Amino acid sequence: MNILDKIVADKRKEVILKKSITPASQLEKSVLLDRKTVSLAKALINSKTGIIAEHKRRSPSKSVINQNLNVEDVAKGYEKAGVSGMSVLTDGKYFGGSLEDLLFARASVKMPILRKEFIIDEYQLLEAKAYGADVILLIAAVLERPQIKQLSEFAKSLYLDVLLEVHNEEELEKSVMPSLDMLGVNNRNLKTFEVSTNISKSLSEKIPDEFVKVSESGISSVETIKDLKNYGYKGFLIGENFMKTDHPGKSAAEFIRSLKE
Repeated sequence: MNILDKIVADKRKEVILKKSITPASQLEKSVLLDRKTVSLAKALINSKTGIIAEHKRRSPSKSVINQNLNVEDVAKGYEKAGVSGMSVLTDGKYFGGSLEDLLFARASVKMPILRKEFIIDEYQLLEAKAYGADVILLIAAVLERPQIKQLSEFAKSLYLDVLLEVHNEEELEKSVMPSLDMLGVNNRNLKTFEVSTNISKSLSEKIPDEFVKVSESGISSVETIKDLKNYGYKGFLIGENFMKTDHPGKSAAEFIRSLKE
């Protein structure tokens, strides 16, 4: 069983437990359910840099990244730096995140916020909206085509942007459908954790033009982004590079400054 299978198996149990404590009908009463969402896809199209900066405390591949910061400070720092959007990990067991992180980030900033989670159930989309997300992530490696269709269409009914993540051509082919806004290519092999931006490059021409192209993982240099822009990428998800510093917002600001040069 690889790490992704383990995470998803745990997630199934977690969702069942959560539904028993907080039914969907309760999430539907959240004041944030009526909030007008901000489109990350539009923000990326209109941005010169396209940085989506992540809040991530730890990961299965790196163990601890940064446990010392509070999410509000990180969010404000990122917004001040001029990022296009923020990704907030909400998985507790493997990444040390929570839905409260999402809520505190939402309360602190106006920019688009992505709930980074292993989504397998419509309930998690209601959670995302109820806790202030604008965008959700669907991972093709853990979903079949009918699930991608069902979840992405439900997300659109909640006015949430949909970023679909793929790792190879097979996943891309089964995933393309009108209810997606962005197609993300994860440069990290989720089975081996090896990272290479060649995956983004090889898949770029196979992604239809109506979707905003996003490259994810293993992006730590300005040169890499400039290179990927030649392949039509508009969004660049950067996690550990900023979070491993004491001031993620400052390091994002410096990064964006050198990207504009």
